[in-house]
Amino acid sequence: MTEMTPSVSGNSGTVNYLNHDKSIKSWLLTRDHKRIGIMYLVAISLAFLAGGIMAMLIRLELLSPGETIMGPDAYNQAFTIHGVLMIFAFIIPALPAILGNFVIPMQLGAKDVAFPRINLLSFYLYLGGAVITLSALLVGRIDGGWTFYAPYSVQVGDSILFVTMGVFVMGFSSILTGLNFIVTIHKMRAPGLTWNRLPLFVWSIYATAIVQVLATPVIAITVILLFLERLLGIGIFDPALGGDPVLFQHFFWFYSHPAVYVMILPAFGIISDLIGAFSRHRIVGYRFVALSSIAIAFLGFLVWGHHMFVSGQSALASTVFSLITYLIGIPTGVKIINWISTMYRGSVQLRTPMIYALIFLFTFSIGGFTGIMLGVLAVDVHLHDTYFIVAHFHYTMLGGNVIAALGGLHFWWPKMTGKMFNETLGRIAAGLIFIGFNLTFFPQFIAGSRGMPRRYFDYPSEFVGLNVLSTYGSWIMAAGFFLIAGYLLFSLFKGKKAPANPWGALTLEWTHTASIPEPHNFTVTPVVTRGAYDYHLVPEFYAGPSSGDGSSAGLATQEVAPETTHEK
Repeated sequence: MTEMTPSVSGNSGTVNYLNHDKSIKSWLLTRDHKRIGIMYLVAISLAFLAGGIMAMLIRLELLSPGETIMGPDAYNQAFTIHGVLMIFAFIIPALPAILGNFVIPMQLGAKDVAFPRINLLSFYLYLGGAVITLSALLVGRIDGGWTFYAPYSVQVGDSILFVTMGVFVMGFSSILTGLNFIVTIHKMRAPGLTWNRLPLFVWSIYATAIVQVLATPVIAITVILLFLERLLGIGIFDPALGGDPVLFQHFFWFYSHPAVYVMILPAFGIISDLIGAFSRHRIVGYRFVALSSIAIAFLGFLVWGHHMFVSGQSALASTVFSLITYLIGIPTGVKIINWISTMYRGSVQLRTPMIYALIFLFTFSIGGFTGIMLGVLAVDVHLHDTYFIVAHFHYTMLGGNVIAALGGLHFWWPKMTGKMFNETLGRIAAGLIFIGFNLTFFPQFIAGSRGMPRRYFDYPSEFVGLNVLSTYGSWIMAAGFFLIAGYLLFSLFKGKKAPANPWGALTLEWTHTASIPEPHNFTVTPVVTRGAYDYHLVPEFYAGPSSGDGSSAGLATQEVAPETTHEK
């Protein structure tokens, strides 16, 4: 990506962002984007663990008809807690907050984000919002589902007040994070790092940040209205008070469908980086892939009504929303076709991160195709509120966001920790997750198409076989996640020291920083002279990963003072 290669080496005996100050206070008050990313990683992983435990309890209850381990009331609470934690505390913040925070400034050649203090504030807002949400468990039942549909959410106990306020606070965290990334990407790029040379992960985070800033205030206002209606008895959404419950659905989905792209756009960027690095080839159609992220962000604001085909909205509105749903498949298809073309023209290396990229292509494509199916009015009316929707949603979110997150975590783990994980165990875990995921959710497509409704604690005996497969699959998938946690934690203590560029990638965080990076990322500001994926211009990188000392052999160097103004 540049013609500058400072002497970057491994992590022995050097000052880095982890060891320059080891006090607890230095972590709690840090303004270093890398440390904030690590703190997000710990907090969001705990939310994922809690949400995953709820999912396992749900699947265990559905192992057989009738009451297995819990009654209907406990079941409703379990899937509500699962949904709230997974959506608002994990999937929405995970990729921008963890990998975006850690990687984006280094990919831009910057020392930090534009507003480091606001970055730290966003972390504590996330933490505070999560605590407020979980405190609802101490107040009473949380059984309204993660969508908080009125009028039920207005009529239940006071616990809903805590959940909505927690979501409100976490929303401000997303807004501040998005604002920080927009300003950072516009104002803090290294000299020569033009828009046409940006890594595609930066493009995806940029599009995500726009959606965060524009859409999140809508859900904030919506939950405040829900809060006020429940607290003061004001008629807004409850028809018994003169309100309109369909209005809540419009507000909720106007935010929540763009939020789907907050969840998936960063995943697209990660997959682009992985496929470029492990195919040793330029991303085919780079500009189309980059601009398709912006197109997806724009179109995402126009399709909320396809969640409401059975809500009583006009036939004309449903037809328009159905048409726009088809259109949004075009920029997504552009990405998938160009990724496949890149692999076809390149030299694919099946390392663990790349295996996750291939899994993503399989699972997310199924989620995308079934999404187009659900955009068809007649099909959606038949499948609405069945397990087909549950399967589609998980193929999109878990098969998209989470699989890409695992690929990105493995890809940047050596940069975060300075340690290499066990490649064999990494491949085994990826296989377990792939098998377990498809065994869990593909039978749900069949069950849903046959009429099994979602959110039900019980089901007829005709669905026993499919539910047994789903539950067994969830156990296999859970084994894969625990294996990942095990070997990544083990690598912190016993893993081999990572070179600066173990994958032979060309983005700045690999070519210009050590593993582990120093506190301010760069000793000198890099000058960018080529695009992020121009492997054909660098034969040394095309041949494979860099040498064990982490240096990038054969590249000339060029230095510029850190304060040099970058090219806009």
